[in-house]
Amino acid sequence: MMMYEPTQFIKTFVTDLDAALAKLKPNAQLTQLQRMWLAFCLMGILLTNSVCWAKFERASLGNYKIAALSWMFREAKVAWEYLLLASVTLVLERHGITEGVLVLDESDRARTKRTKRIYGVHKQKHKASGGYVNGQTVVLLLLVTQTITFPVGFAFYIPDPALKAWGKEDKRLKKLGMAKKDRPAKVERDSRYPTKMQIALTLLQAFKTAHGTIKIKAILADALYGAANFMDNASQIFNITQVISQLHENQLIEYKGKKRSLKNYFNTINKGVNVTIRVRGGEEVKATVSSARLKVLAQGKKRMVVALKYEDESDYRYLVATDMTWRTLDVVQAYTFRWLVEVFFEDWKLYEGWGREAKQLDEEGSSRGLILSLLFDHCLLLHPEQAARIENKLPAYTVGSLQRKSQMEALLEFIKKLLEDENPADKLKQLAGLIDNVFQLMPSGKHMSGRDLGCLEPTVSLKYRAAG
Repeated sequence: MMMYEPTQFIKTFVTDLDAALAKLKPNAQLTQLQRMWLAFCLMGILLTNSVCWAKFERASLGNYKIAALSWMFREAKVAWEYLLLASVTLVLERHGITEGVLVLDESDRARTKRTKRIYGVHKQKHKASGGYVNGQTVVLLLLVTQTITFPVGFAFYIPDPALKAWGKEDKRLKKLGMAKKDRPAKVERDSRYPTKMQIALTLLQAFKTAHGTIKIKAILADALYGAANFMDNASQIFNITQVISQLHENQLIEYKGKKRSLKNYFNTINKGVNVTIRVRGGEEVKATVSSARLKVLAQGKKRMVVALKYEDESDYRYLVATDMTWRTLDVVQAYTFRWLVEVFFEDWKLYEGWGREAKQLDEEGSSRGLILSLLFDHCLLLHPEQAARIENKLPAYTVGSLQRKSQMEALLEFIKKLLEDENPADKLKQLAGLIDNVFQLMPSGKHMSGRDLGCLEPTVSLKYRAAG
């Protein structure tokens, strides 16, 4: 896919983003060159599904060079710390958003083996193969509203290397039978490596500080965040907002003065009833649900605990909520919105640049590349056709379909510009020459052409050995 210049909806987005920057911080406005560069990068993501300077150069047929694009990315005095904030503000204002639900989750992104300069890379469990890979982990904050769902904050997670080394050694010594008192004491966590829960609380506080007028009705997170410290602090940030997470089946609760596991309590004492649940405000499904207000021992206080099992499932999952004045079905139906973050992750990696080639070097490279990809997500939300769809209370278009249509529109615009040239034939010859220069054909290592296949047949003098 090739282009002369960014499409109109991208130009409009960058202009409006610059105006939003001016309101946040007047001296953070973009220069004309920076606006052109940013618009080109968003156009490059639209056409190539990546944040890759080499692909951007090819898409522009060499009009924009790798070195120049990279220099702007690294050296231009762009107020990167305000770009995403301004973009979120712009989306909130354009879509008239006043309330919503915040969803927290983290996403792993596998990288290649050579990752010395890719920020935050660490060993991760690879779910598909069961092995391990090197990759980055991003903790993401998503806002789910009555109309749209979009990212509002992020941070990279990096495990504490000293704590990780201690854990590995402690596990080895424990396996050898060494008593705990003889093993090295657990090292203190370095403040430079906050936990995922600490990062999540920081993201929540940052959103509250920047967008305090937005009413947050609930905060949703998976079992990793189902700890008292996180749930209480998250609730306090937004003035006793409902926080819903998950518990494990073996966690203990107190019932009539006795300790019981969640699995035991909900399978023997408080069995569920059949109900119909509306999933994410749409499809209705059948499920078995039970609930109780119980003291969760690990959290040291009473919580609303819900046991949920869909009709095709054999085991319960257990939800935990801070606000015990909610109805059971409201807690269950609210938690179904957490699945939307998984949809966002899929779109983000497939269509919005956060894929294999979004591996800009060092901390600033990773952060800025990720910001570009999130800005592109916001840009699509403000696409005229998408905005009209949402304004008329119709289902929004998928990212993939909107991107494909925009790509074809860009191609048609390219052809239109070519035909409008004073001498289309000469322009076509010029473009043909550019294609030869930009798209260099590379030798393949898969084929044997130009190499010696070797002797792949019997040798006469060795026949007697085979016979013996």
